[in-house]
Formats: sequence, structure tokens, C-alpha cells
Amino acid sequence: MYSADDWPIAAKMNFGANAPDGTPLTQAPVSVWDEQVAQVTDLGYRWIDPIDDWINLTELSPERFVEFKRLLGRHGVGVPAISFGRRSPVDVEHGAAHVAMMHRMLDLGAEIGAGVLNVGFMSSLTEAQSRALWFWHENGHVDDPALRPLAIERIRELGDHAQRNGMQISLEMYEDTYTGSAEEAVSFVRDTDHPAVGLNPDIGNLIRLHRPIVSYQSMFDQVLPYANYWHIKNYLRDEDPATGAYFSAPAPLESGLIDYRSVIRQALRLGYRGAFQTEHYGGDWLGVGAANAQYVRGVLRSASSLLPVEAREAAR
Repeated sequence: MYSADDWPIAAKMNFGANAPDGTPLTQAPVSVWDEQVAQVTDLGYRWIDPIDDWINLTELSPERFVEFKRLLGRHGVGVPAISFGRRSPVDVEHGAAHVAMMHRMLDLGAEIGAGVLNVGFMSSLTEAQSRALWFWHENGHVDDPALRPLAIERIRELGDHAQRNGMQISLEMYEDTYTGSAEEAVSFVRDTDHPAVGLNPDIGNLIRLHRPIVSYQSMFDQVLPYANYWHIKNYLRDEDPATGAYFSAPAPLESGLIDYRSVIRQALRLGYRGAFQTEHYGGDWLGVGAANAQYVRGVLRSASSLLPVEAREAAR
């Protein structure tokens, strides 16, 4: 039971997978890891999400994993959740290997106190997406409806493992996947029908698209009751019905299209008690993310009356 002041708000470790000299981070000296985590804690973060495209924990030797745990202890940071990026459990070539990696990450995550493994059905960027200024300007992978039953089966399998470890699986919303709209995301969770499986209501992935979208409020109304982890980010968005032109760009949480002060309060009323991960693309992503973390904590404090009595008393 968290109070507003100790609620986990994690940094997305968006430093990339290589050290400055090009060495993969999984092979780099611990001093490189240390310098990056120090940047995060210097900005006030007390939690991190060690995403798989930073230091993929499943690729560490047992000795290096011990070094990673010691790193967390030295900096006094916790890990509320671990996110997998573009590793779909039903990727035609690598799906089975991805699932095996997720099982391994569930065990490693449990060792460092993570409560959630975040997974999605997005795939690697296409060549056109990699060339674009912002990758969401180009269309990417589209999930095959014929593989949806297999996707449900594999998520249930992961849910069983997560439940044994006292953890949960969170499914990230992402366009053109089985969780690519509010309706599809809710339908997938309901069809999976597992107590350890919920949603990551990352509506930011959808409002940035250069295509028609439904209102963000209607999407949150549908998915927030199933939320158990939250990649939280915002975008500017404009569209011209006369010409069909669209514009979107990353923005701080309080400046973009989504009114997160209202949406976070709505989530709390519905019983949301999961962690947040602040995510931002472009510019000083870490600095903007840290400002976003302060914004979220401020909203939580202003909404303390919506928290259970035990959490309010713990904050006194």
C-alpha cells in the first residue's frame, strides 16, 4: 500500500544497449552502469525499469547479475517492474525464444523485487520506421489474427509463472497488435482470463499516430479498470480534417494532449495501485522524464484523499 511520497515512479533506462565506446552494456565495466544509474538518481529517481534494450539481465552471467544487484544497493534504487520491448511472444521466427527469455526474466525479476514483467506484441522497427524522424510516422508490423489463440496461450503460460513468483504480467498497448485499441486490449485480457495478467494503458503509443484516433478519454475509460503498470508519456497532437494532415511530437506530461491530472485521479478512483514508468523521446529524455516523475508525484499528493486510509496514515 503506497502513499503519494513512496509510490514507485521509475525511470525508463533509455541509454541504449551500448557503452560510449561501442561495447555492449552486458559486457561493459560496471563503472559504465554506475555512471548511468548515477545520472538517474541525481535527478531524484529512486526506482528504475531495467528495460531489455538497456542491460538485458537474461544475458548476464550469474557473477555479473550479482554485480547488478550490488549496483542497485549502492544507489539505493528499487525495481518495481521490468519491460520487454520489441520481442513479441508470437514472432514468427523468434517467438518461442522470446517466451523463454521472458520466463528467465521473471525469475531474475523476482530476485530483485520486481512485481511486474511488461510485455507487448510489437516487433522490430521496419527499415522505413528506422529512417523516419519519429518511427511512428511510418506503419510497422501488423499482428496476424490467426496467431491470437497462440498469443493467449503463451501469455497464460507467463501468467502462471508470474503468479508463482508473486508477480504480474502487464500487456502494453501498441498499435496494430492484439492490444492495439482499447476494445482489443480489453478483449485480449478478458479472453486470457488470468488473475496475474493486466494492461499497461500506454495510450501515448496511440495518440501520436498519424491516423484518425478515438478520444483518449474513451480509451482510458475502457482500459483503466484492467491496468497494473503504466508507461506514462504525452504528445502534442493536431489534425486538419480539411486536408487530412496530422502532426504529433513528444511533450512533457502536463503540456500534451492528455490531461493526466484528471486521468490519474480517475485511475486512483478505480483502484489503480501499480507503479509508473516515465517515458519520453527526443531531446533531454532523462531530464524531461524526471520532471514528469515530479509531476506524477505532485498529482498523487493532490489526490491523496482518493487513496485508502492506510496509505494516507502511512504518509503522516
